[in-house]
Amino acid sequence: MKKTLIAGALACVFAASAVLAADIQVNGSQISQARVDAVTKMMSAQAQAQGQQADPRLPEMVKQQLITAEVLRQEAVRKGIDKQPDVRAEIENAEAMTLANQLIKQFVATTPVTDSDIKAAYDKLKAATPPKKSYHAQHILVKTEAEANAVLVALKKGKPFAALAKEKSIDPGSKGNGGDLGWNDAESFVGPFGDAMTKLAKGQISSKPVQTQYGWHIIKLDDVRTEAFPQMDALRPQLEQQLQSQRIQQYIADLKAKAKIQQ
Repeated sequence: MKKTLIAGALACVFAASAVLAADIQVNGSQISQARVDAVTKMMSAQAQAQGQQADPRLPEMVKQQLITAEVLRQEAVRKGIDKQPDVRAEIENAEAMTLANQLIKQFVATTPVTDSDIKAAYDKLKAATPPKKSYHAQHILVKTEAEANAVLVALKKGKPFAALAKEKSIDPGSKGNGGDLGWNDAESFVGPFGDAMTKLAKGQISSKPVQTQYGWHIIKLDDVRTEAFPQMDALRPQLEQQLQSQRIQQYIADLKAKAKIQQ
């Protein structure tokens, strides 16, 4: 029994020695294993975020980097560099920013955005967003107003719109498709074109040419449809980020309101 107790005690001593041995000593200053692990974890996470595998030699590389940094730090302190005003300010700023970032991280972790929060934000956004319309239009683009008027005359005489577009239009993107521009919202077009298009009824052709910086247009509106509002899951990441950002800003504002600040 006595031998067992002694063996157990020795095992504890050896285990404690192993833990202490994991720390690094540089001229009497300690670099803890916890610090090595923290830096290794951070660098490993950065590598994974970039789609890379962490180097298995990373822990040893981190150790050597920290040893080098500690040797240089001690020499800088010996020379009094840490007392220089600009260096002191940089050190204080780095400490403040590190602590501030960690505070925000912990705040985010302890105040997660819930599904009900996202649902409420989604419903509010949906109610405040006017229905969005899309337009299916065709056009014939020519250089001069006289050419555009001639196109209108040909249309009135019964010449098919698509045939005239293929024959007369100078728009290389739609000419081959008979002037077909596909489905777009009004904001996708330059102002005068979009304004004229949205005033047309289905199947109607503009009664007069529309001028833009590209030339003169004859527009035909084929169809109009109201776009469905995006589903909540499609907007979830955006809403979650927005809500979390609002909470962070409010948290900061509350802390500043309580602080005694003199400028």
